Amino acid sequence: MLHAARLLEIESGKIITPGEVLVEGERIAEVGSAVKRPAEAEVIDLGDRTLMPGLIDAHVHLFLHPGAENLQTFTESVPQRTISAVLAARDDLMAGFTAERDMGTEGAGSADTAVRHAIDQGSIPGPRLRISGNAVDILGGHEDAIGGNPEQRLLSNATYANNAMELVTVIRRQLKEGADFIKIYETGPDSLREGHFSTPYQYTEVELSAAVEEAARTGKHVAVHATGEPGALYAAQAGVVSIDHAFRLSDETMRLMRERQVFAVPTFTILEYFADHAASPAQAAREHQMLEFHVEEFRKQIAAGVPMAVGSDVGPFPHGTQAREYVLMVKYGMSPLTALQAGLVNGAKLLGWEGQIGGLKPGYWA
Repeated sequence: MLHAARLLEIESGKIITPGEVLVEGERIAEVGSAVKRPAEAEVIDLGDRTLMPGLIDAHVHLFLHPGAENLQTFTESVPQRTISAVLAARDDLMAGFTAERDMGTEGAGSADTAVRHAIDQGSIPGPRLRISGNAVDILGGHEDAIGGNPEQRLLSNATYANNAMELVTVIRRQLKEGADFIKIYETGPDSLREGHFSTPYQYTEVELSAAVEEAARTGKHVAVHATGEPGALYAAQAGVVSIDHAFRLSDETMRLMRERQVFAVPTFTILEYFADHAASPAQAAREHQMLEFHVEEFRKQIAAGVPMAVGSDVGPFPHGTQAREYVLMVKYGMSPLTALQAGLVNGAKLLGWEGQIGGLKPGYWA
């Protein structure tokens, strides 16, 4: 049994004093201020602390670490990257994250299935995972190896699909290899010039609808990397479950997301990290400008009632440090409780574990 000075009821925001949680096996058995404990129960007194659910990160990259992303995906073998992913999962767990959504192995194929299985079997420590395998992209798209020697035939960090038929084929292969959901790159690269943000779409609404329909055939979902319009609108119209990054959303996109409960996942921490670790003053200025633009748009999205989840895009910055995302969402306009509810209540819904994680209630996973 866990005992602490306080316990947070995440949905109501109520603070219970003191707080106690009785755990039996892997599940919570009872919660309250004076829980009846079995005589054989081990009591862990946490002192002047607050009991709350484990954190959820809805956008991580276990197979990435700080440094040149393309270089590590080209020079590090998949076994080496899998070992790094195992260590990253441990670091995230020790930082308080008990559930995560891995948004693509960035060229390591379906190796994330091995990490998920090892965690599920208790072989290694890590958060509960929802995984997407390799993300999906067009030829010459956001994650393609652009800028290198074309004669080397460098592969994309994602899996190519250039039309609806190819999307269906790739999705079937990824689900066969163990993906829990499908991650698609819908926009990129991004440009912000004189206050005008632009990003090309990669798939039409019809193509995305084909992907959503194919995933839904086996009870799966599609999430997209989409930073702006019209790609974000196409994604919302097609029926995706989340629009990740969401730097700019049109009024129509925000309306659809509110009505259909499509989650925006802002990912502020990665922008802050890139701005603070830029290679030159000019690059730092560009990154800060993009972050400031995103913050202004985020506030519009809050006012419009767009449902939010919390995802950090950790990987390019060190694993185990991504609780910063919750801090930034408060800094940029959310109340502390609303940010926690976005991360935990909405995060549980987005990961498909509503009623099992994201709260301290009898029957939930401990």
